[in-house]
Amino acid sequence: MLAISVSVITVLTLLVSGCAHSGHISKSMQAGFGEGATGPQEGKAMVVFMRPASLGYDIQSSVFEIKDNKPELLGIIAAKTKVGYQADPGQHLFMVIGESADFMNANVLPNKTYYVIVKPRMGAWKARFSIIPEERGKLDTGEFNKLLAVCRWVEKTPASDIWAANNMNSIVSKQNAYYPRWAAKPESEKSNLLPEDGR
Repeated sequence: MLAISVSVITVLTLLVSGCAHSGHISKSMQAGFGEGATGPQEGKAMVVFMRPASLGYDIQSSVFEIKDNKPELLGIIAAKTKVGYQADPGQHLFMVIGESADFMNANVLPNKTYYVIVKPRMGAWKARFSIIPEERGKLDTGEFNKLLAVCRWVEKTPASDIWAANNMNSIVSKQNAYYPRWAAKPESEKSNLLPEDGR
C-alpha cells in the first residue's frame, strides 16, 4: 500500500512540475527551433502569434491563414512559444484550431510588426483556443514585454506541413463547422487586427 501511495505521489509531482514548463512540441507536429524573427521583410508585415499561457500546455495549437477558403499552415505553437509570419499588406483571415476553431480578420501595413495572443481555454475533451489581437497601445507596456519574453521562437518545418497534410480533413471540418458561427457574430464581437495596431 505504501509503495502504491509513493507511486501516486511521484506521478502527481511529475504532472505538477510538467505544468510549470513550457509546452512540449511532439515530433509528429514538430515546429523546429529557429533563430527567431528579426522583423518584417521589406514590403511585408510581420504577424507574431504568441502563446504565453501555460494552460493546456500539453495541447498544441495550429495557426492557419485561410486563402480562397483553404487553410494554409503558418505554424504550430505550444505553450510559451511564438511564431512569426511574413504577410503581404492588406486583408487576411487567420484561424487557430484545437478542439474547435476560432478566427480573426486582419488588415496589415507593410514594414510593421503585429502581435496576436493565442489564448487557451478549457474544452470538452481538450483545450480550445481563442485568437486575440494586441492593440498598439499595449505593445510598449511592461506587462506585454513580459509575455513576449516568456515565449521562445519556433518556426514551421517540412514535418509541420506533413502533419497538416495528413490531418487536412479534420482541419477543414473544424473550419466548416465553426466559421459560419463566427461570421454570424456582430462585428463588435469579432477579433480584428487593425492597420494601426502595428509598430
